[in-house]
Amino acid sequence: MASLFSGRVLIRNNSDQDELDTEAELSRRLENRLVLLFFGAGSCPQCQAFAPILRDFFVRLTDEFYVLRAAQLALVYVSQDPTEEEQDLFLRDMPKKWLFLPFEDDLRRDLGRQFSVERLPAVVVLKPGGDVLTRDATDEIRRLGPACPGRPRPPGPPASRCYRVDQAARGKRRPRRGSDPEGEGGAEGGVGELF
Repeated sequence: MASLFSGRVLIRNNSDQDELDTEAELSRRLENRLVLLFFGAGSCPQCQAFAPILRDFFVRLTDEFYVLRAAQLALVYVSQDPTEEEQDLFLRDMPKKWLFLPFEDDLRRDLGRQFSVERLPAVVVLKPGGDVLTRDATDEIRRLGPACPGRPRPPGPPASRCYRVDQAARGKRRPRRGSDPEGEGGAEGGVGELF
């Protein structure tokens, strides 16, 4: 997973804005984890409304008070903000464990194209190996909020139990059981279902 950011700098969202600029640091923070790529902007009203929900969701999946193995999830904010000041303002109230790309890094735009982000906010969920698990989990996170870790789940890493594989990301579709007998995924863009 760290290979996605190879040769780049990621910054921790803490007061010192510590930089993760070596392969070892990136690997320690991203390898063997599900990675959420959060595409958003402080000037976007939908992003402003979604951010507290995502913040609570992330905290519930990464705080040892709520889950047994908390370090299995990482979040990278991929800013679409027009100015660095707006990016900083948006991140001010977000968790210190979040990572983000420097404002001047062109990878912010390239990732949007690479993962076909068409609207904001968007949350792309990547498996530990870098494959897409869910193209946009925004609707599922909005619907379930922090309730995800509180629901009964099968064995496996805590965060991965929240997402069903996005069949469009695999290049094939198959019928799903439960509330979606047509196998349509229930949301725009073939978004995977939580649980």
